[in-house]
Amino acid sequence: MPRLIALDLPAGDEFVANVVRAWQSGDVVLPLDQRLPIAAKTEVLARLAADVVVSANGVNTLAPERSPMLVPLTDGDALVVATSGTTGEPKGVVHTHDSLNAAARLVGRRLELSADDHWWLCIPAAHIGGFGVIARALHHRSRLSFCHAVDQSAIDAARADGATRTSVVPTLMTRHSFSEWRTVLVGGAASDALPTNAIATYGMTETAGGVVYGGITLDGVDVRIEHGEILVRTPTMARTYRHSPLPLRDGWLATGDLGEFDGNQLTVRGRRDDLIITGGVKVWPRVVEARLREHALVSDVCVVGAPDAQWGSVVVAYITTTAATPPTLEQLRSHVKETLSPSHAPQRVMVVPSIPRTTLGKVRRSELPSV
Repeated sequence: MPRLIALDLPAGDEFVANVVRAWQSGDVVLPLDQRLPIAAKTEVLARLAADVVVSANGVNTLAPERSPMLVPLTDGDALVVATSGTTGEPKGVVHTHDSLNAAARLVGRRLELSADDHWWLCIPAAHIGGFGVIARALHHRSRLSFCHAVDQSAIDAARADGATRTSVVPTLMTRHSFSEWRTVLVGGAASDALPTNAIATYGMTETAGGVVYGGITLDGVDVRIEHGEILVRTPTMARTYRHSPLPLRDGWLATGDLGEFDGNQLTVRGRRDDLIITGGVKVWPRVVEARLREHALVSDVCVVGAPDAQWGSVVVAYITTTAATPPTLEQLRSHVKETLSPSHAPQRVMVVPSIPRTTLGKVRRSELPSV
């Protein structure tokens, strides 16, 4: 049985060398998020039953307690990813060499990747978006460089060093310029909000990252809409969770996301649970968020629905601002109503010091203050 090798290392040449070494030995790697406190790392190691942990302090063999519910690792498994999740206990998603190679191959075909590329990894390698950069670079034998603190000077320095392609979270695109880059992959962003060299990708940990690029599915990937929900069938699919089988229906994964096709173009509306119905009108938070980010006094924003006796739900905007005087509710409502229906205008606004997010930029909604 393969061993599960946890890598408690920052992304870099040593990290990649340990990935390659583990794979050559027939073992499976578990990257640990370097932003987690020690107690949280210990919990991940125990829950996912790592056999060995590699850190700056050396190699330590563990004696994990193996739950009867644990799905055994098998030959061909390559990677376990502890899903970030905004709430609840993380799942260990088990990918095989076949699923990772399929992802690298299909993305390579779409983007015309080669050994001449230079990938720049600036998001955590412990999540599928970051690890996917490493997997693509290894698959196509392209150059790979790393960054742990992203600002405009780091972006410009990487580009000057020859970096041509990268993957980022949407917040990096709103704060910085990547105008000279060949390709910037952006997970969870709307295509119409991006510059021409950036591509909005849609996927999840279970699909080895993005399987829809710019609204168009990758070759060999099937997407269908069933009762408004996006279902995916792909050769990049994970094999299992660490503690339970993947909930597939004839090979299809129900994503929990709602979307629709316009011809062959997929538009992702958002998570089913995120939809706000106010006065009978459907309001997608990401549409309101995109409009509010265009306001000069709004630095960051998260839109949610709150129960209301009269309207069913009302639109609530949490915003951050660097202005000495924050924008008023009426100013923000007027701004939204310039391009969207009145139902989209927030009915409550809360100014907060920051929007709580995961390392991949997902909002931790459970940590937002009560309205």
